[in-house]
Amino acid sequence: MPISKAAELGLADLAAAIARGAVSSADAVGAALDRIEASQPTLNAFRVVRREHALTEAAAADRRLAAGERLPLLGVPIAVKDDTDIAGEPTAFGCGGAFAAKTEDAEAVRRLRAAGAVIVGKTNTCELGQWPFTSGAAFGHTRNPWHRAHTPGGSSGGSAAAVAAGLVPAALGSDGAGSVRIPSSWTNLVGIKPQRGRISTWPESESFYGLTVNGPLARTVADAALLLDTAAGPHPGDKHTPAPISATEAIGRDPGRLRIALSLRIPFTATRTRLHPEVATAVQRIATTLRRLGHAVTVADLHYGLLMGMSFLPRSMAGIRAWRDRMPGAEMDGRTLANVRFGRILDGPALFAARQAEPLLHRRVGTFFDDFDLVLAPTTATPPPRAEEIDGIGVNATNNLITAACPYAWPWNVLGWPSVNVPAGFTARGLPVGAQLMGQADAEPLLISVAAQLESELRWDRHRPEPWW
Repeated sequence: MPISKAAELGLADLAAAIARGAVSSADAVGAALDRIEASQPTLNAFRVVRREHALTEAAAADRRLAAGERLPLLGVPIAVKDDTDIAGEPTAFGCGGAFAAKTEDAEAVRRLRAAGAVIVGKTNTCELGQWPFTSGAAFGHTRNPWHRAHTPGGSSGGSAAAVAAGLVPAALGSDGAGSVRIPSSWTNLVGIKPQRGRISTWPESESFYGLTVNGPLARTVADAALLLDTAAGPHPGDKHTPAPISATEAIGRDPGRLRIALSLRIPFTATRTRLHPEVATAVQRIATTLRRLGHAVTVADLHYGLLMGMSFLPRSMAGIRAWRDRMPGAEMDGRTLANVRFGRILDGPALFAARQAEPLLHRRVGTFFDDFDLVLAPTTATPPPRAEEIDGIGVNATNNLITAACPYAWPWNVLGWPSVNVPAGFTARGLPVGAQLMGQADAEPLLISVAAQLESELRWDRHRPEPWW
């Protein structure tokens, strides 16, 4: 198989091609590295590129394949976000400064390696994952592969850009307030925010006091499900260990006729927000497709209440403070430092009360599912903003900007429940937008089966941006 053709393959197809010898791991990984380096001056998706190590690991994978060994991702190039530890590499998490190399892989990376994956690098993210932009003084702007003037979103924007541009077939990100779903929606990708604990966050027993989970980004539902199954599983030190599921077995499974709530209502925010009409139209198109597939879709708005926001803010701000405290010497934006100070204030009774509120929120939102099987909502309120919009503005202006663009995703982080972004089409200017399917605890198989139904109708994977290399 020509390596140019192999570059077009998704995760499962590339793994199969390498396994049957149609392309070598060395060629697939080398070509991915070449694409990354050629695109880096403009797309700027990566913070760390592991060329030497990745090529050595690819050569070892080819020897294992020749000896008859088979693993789900043996020899396949994968990227991970730069909040995830890789032995021998620093974890800067979007910050400037010099950082010591980590001595051990994160549990998710260990599992990817155990499945045979070759980690080609670490993707860019904003400082401590705070914003739906992937920008920072330490590395500049990561660009949207569909339009270089715009952000790919954040905070897993480097992973989204790398997959959407075809640099790698899939990547791992993390989601603490939409940070997998938002960049997926703005780059025409499938992004899965799993149940809390589905993919371990070790060496943290939980991340951002339970808000943040790791999740896959890919061009198809099947590829995202494969990466989820490969990376999933607990570490003995994890605080949250849900019962295992099989995401890949949900592909092609008939979910039956479902009761789906279409909720366009924006959760309460202190910032004036409105749903962009092109996003609303795109989500309505998804609802129409679901009806055509036989599901009952009813307009029914979720009402989260003030308590949801009061549970989110202390956990997010205290989480930023905790990350800052273990990164001595890190160079950070003034807005980050302001959030660190706010986090110190909230890290006490407010944080304790926020955690205590979660069972009540589960019961309150859970009653909505007495009448519905899942929820369809916008992933963001707007199409992707221009990349530089976040530059040179203060704390209040930044909060207003990010809240106006992305008010929909964060409540499911408070709940810890799963949600899947599906591509919902493009604006008149050719910018991608998305919709999210949301379920109760451990509902990934149901959400994935519905997402796969949508993909079979809409075939968003056939739409690709122009090459960046």
